[in-house]
Amino acid sequence: MNATQAEALILFGISGDLARKMLFSALYDLTATGELEVPVIGVAASDWNDDTLRQRARAAIEEAGEQIDERVFARLAANLSYVAGDYRDRDTFAEIAARAGDRAPTVSYLAIPPTLFDDVIEGLAAEGLNRNGRVVFEKPFGRDTATAVELNEIVQRHYPEDRVYRIDHFLGKEAVQNLMIFRFANTILEPIWNRHFVRGVQVTLAEDFGVEGRGAFYDSVGALRDVVQNHLLQMVALLAMEPPVSAHPDALRDERVKVLRAIRSLEPDTLIRGQYAGYRNEPGVASDSDTETYAAARFEIDSWRWAGVPWIVRAGKALTTTVTEATVEFVQPPRPLFAHADCAPGPNRITFRAKPDDGIALSMQAKVPGHALVSGPTELHLRHDRPAGRGAYDRLLGDALRGDPSLFARRDGVLEAWRIVEPVLNDHRPALEYDRGSWGPRTADVLLDGNWEWITR
Repeated sequence: MNATQAEALILFGISGDLARKMLFSALYDLTATGELEVPVIGVAASDWNDDTLRQRARAAIEEAGEQIDERVFARLAANLSYVAGDYRDRDTFAEIAARAGDRAPTVSYLAIPPTLFDDVIEGLAAEGLNRNGRVVFEKPFGRDTATAVELNEIVQRHYPEDRVYRIDHFLGKEAVQNLMIFRFANTILEPIWNRHFVRGVQVTLAEDFGVEGRGAFYDSVGALRDVVQNHLLQMVALLAMEPPVSAHPDALRDERVKVLRAIRSLEPDTLIRGQYAGYRNEPGVASDSDTETYAAARFEIDSWRWAGVPWIVRAGKALTTTVTEATVEFVQPPRPLFAHADCAPGPNRITFRAKPDDGIALSMQAKVPGHALVSGPTELHLRHDRPAGRGAYDRLLGDALRGDPSLFARRDGVLEAWRIVEPVLNDHRPALEYDRGSWGPRTADVLLDGNWEWITR
């Protein structure tokens, strides 16, 4: 990979929530580590100027809990500038080009609604800012297969695929990256990482809060589009993929895409949708909304390694707790030795947790202290301390500036993910109401076939 370091970063939507909650602090952290020493041109319709942008950046960084080093912030502030304008007005892009000067290549980050992608891409191309440049898109990339194909066609008029970066911030999380290291840097796992020894896999993304004032947006998206089609399927792909053949960025992406190709498309009876009580009263939500705030699905991977192994994913808002984790459960011993007559030993499990803390837990059986020769469950924990200045957006923005696409979604992977969920985007059963603070509709238990249980409780 011979990518060129970017010489300017153009951030569209700099006045939005994503910038306030994630991007400003990422820019600060990248500046602190010396990875961001180029002009950052913020673009939005808000009536701001350079000083306003710097003030908003400081407020957002403080809101994120950063202890600001004034020397670091001064370096960042010196690189910040602002262009106010309409994304459909070519004068806006002329001003952006003037700010960028002859710096090339540029990275353009589109933290804006997909309906504006066409205008921004055409505007960048009209000023030559696409030449050798890279473009970064937020998820979800499209609303279904047809819109994703349409967006790809728009983008690739002016940017070839190797310069298109579709961001999924889950792939930038330290715990998710460690999942790959844990799998492929430890030979002890490979002999048992298959259908002969794995009982099943569960992936949970639970949040204990609701839509938090984002009802109008969420009501047009729902859990399937918001997190299942992207975040959770990416975690499944990382857990199920074969070892990459090399360290080349596309070698890793090839293996993730192979897994997605092997996953059967969902059907109505492999999906349970739910909606928390009171959701329809949220501001911006339709009074008769059927949008799911909870989705649980059972996937099958038709590959030699995983045939017959159930992969259960679930995601929801207003649940019991906030947790993101994936658990691989292994088959139980063929005979219950060293156990009480009424207490057979439980299965071994490996759990990869990304929230609220990063870590890996290995559930084993060990002797219970005392005279009796019986076993009991015990857990071995590996806890990760998140490195300073290394949040998901720090990592992914840095990769985009360097030109490393390893942790970004590729066109074929995005289309396969839409292919998997598309049959149930519109053809599905009504969302079932569930209580806030619960684990969602009890009907979701049907996905476990009656001989398994939810691991995360």
